Amino acid sequence: MGFFEKLKNGLKKTKEQFVGGISKLLAGFGVVDDDLLEELEDILITSDFGAATTDYIIGCLRDRIKEKKITDPGDVKKELKDIISGILSGSGGERGIDTNDVPVVFTIIGVNGVGKTTSIGKLAALFKRQGRSVILAAGDTFRAAAIDQLGIWADRVGVKMIKQKEGADPAAVLFDACNAAKASGTEVLICDTAGRLHNKKNLMAELAKMAKVAGRELPEYKKEFFLVLDATTGQNAVNQARAFMEVADITGIILTKLDGSSKGGIIVSIVKELKIPVRLVGVGEKEDDLEPFVPEDFADALFDD
Repeated sequence: MGFFEKLKNGLKKTKEQFVGGISKLLAGFGVVDDDLLEELEDILITSDFGAATTDYIIGCLRDRIKEKKITDPGDVKKELKDIISGILSGSGGERGIDTNDVPVVFTIIGVNGVGKTTSIGKLAALFKRQGRSVILAAGDTFRAAAIDQLGIWADRVGVKMIKQKEGADPAAVLFDACNAAKASGTEVLICDTAGRLHNKKNLMAELAKMAKVAGRELPEYKKEFFLVLDATTGQNAVNQARAFMEVADITGIILTKLDGSSKGGIIVSIVKELKIPVRLVGVGEKEDDLEPFVPEDFADALFDD
């Protein structure tokens, strides 16, 4: 199954609630008026597009209806798709991920439970499938289980993992991993971090120290900070992102568990409100169920009949 089909299947719950609701709404209206737009606004809110993003979308829709003199409710759906695709495409920063853009260091952040360790494993598998050499750094030394879980993924994917004992300095783990990458000519280094957002000051200091180590030891490597968010948490994911933006210069988002959520609208809210590009999406449990995010594919999969 191609990733577009996986994406369509993964968006099934969101599609049933969002697009299904829109189709029923439009079928019940003979004209395009304020009542239709108010009910459409309710559907956007319940699909977790968020208040600010919903206001923006409805505003754009009003402008298009006026400009194009749209009177047929059936034409509203196409305009809505175009607006959403435009939001996702205009987030700024890079799109998707280029497995040829190496060498690179990924620092992966996110609270516990969002699928951070799994995402690291799948990211490693993605690069490995493209023939890239990969090392994992077990930088979440706060939980012993985190080191063990990452080790399972390293074995599964067939890549090396650098670790120290529980409670070790994450920057020291990264230092060892950087030296291992240099010595072996490894193209991709992926570092895990502790998900302790409740203590921002400590986390900020920890991430700054790790960034300093990576910059000093691997100056020629591109640096990426990816935030992992769980789609099933809806607007709470936006709140998490805002908090992490205070402690790290995030270059992209990995959105997990999209297949388990009816709140797929959160992806639009994240991009519109935070101006951070979604770089990868997860739509399943398998190794190859994490893929580069393509805005147009998302819009097509969501609206495709």
